[in-house]
Amino acid sequence: MKKLIEKHRKLGLKVTPQRLAILKYLDGNKNHPSAEDIFREIKKEYPTVSFATVYNTLQALRDKGEINEVTIDWEKKHYDPNPKPHHHIICTECNKIGDVFKDYSEALRLPGNIAEEFKPVRNHINFYGVCRDCQKKEKRRN
Repeated sequence: MKKLIEKHRKLGLKVTPQRLAILKYLDGNKNHPSAEDIFREIKKEYPTVSFATVYNTLQALRDKGEINEVTIDWEKKHYDPNPKPHHHIICTECNKIGDVFKDYSEALRLPGNIAEEFKPVRNHINFYGVCRDCQKKEKRRN
C-alpha cells in the first residue's frame, strides 16, 4: 500500500482512501474492468463513493499515462492498468479482453503519402475472436 501512496503522490494526485482503493483494485488486474465494474467493487468497501469519483480518478490516471483506456464499444470504456505498449484481443461473444504482447510496427509501416504527412507515435490493434469459454458453451449447445 505504501508504494501505491508514493506513486499516487508522485503523479501529483490527491491521496484519498477511495482513490487508493481504486489503485489497489487496478494493481495487477488483467481483466480490463470498466468504470462500472470498478465502481461496483469499490462501493462494497466505501458505500458513499460516487461513480464520478471513480470515473474522474480513472481519467486522471489515464491522462498521467498510468492506465490505458480500451474501447470495445463506444458506450462502455474499459481500463487496462498495464500502460506498456501492447494490443488486445476481444471475444465477440462475451467481450472478454486479452492482452497481445507483440510488436507489429514493421508490418504496419505507413504508405509513403501518409508517412510524409504524419509521424507515428504509437499504434494499437484490436483483434477479435471467440474466447475458450464461449467456444465451450457453443460446443455444448450443439
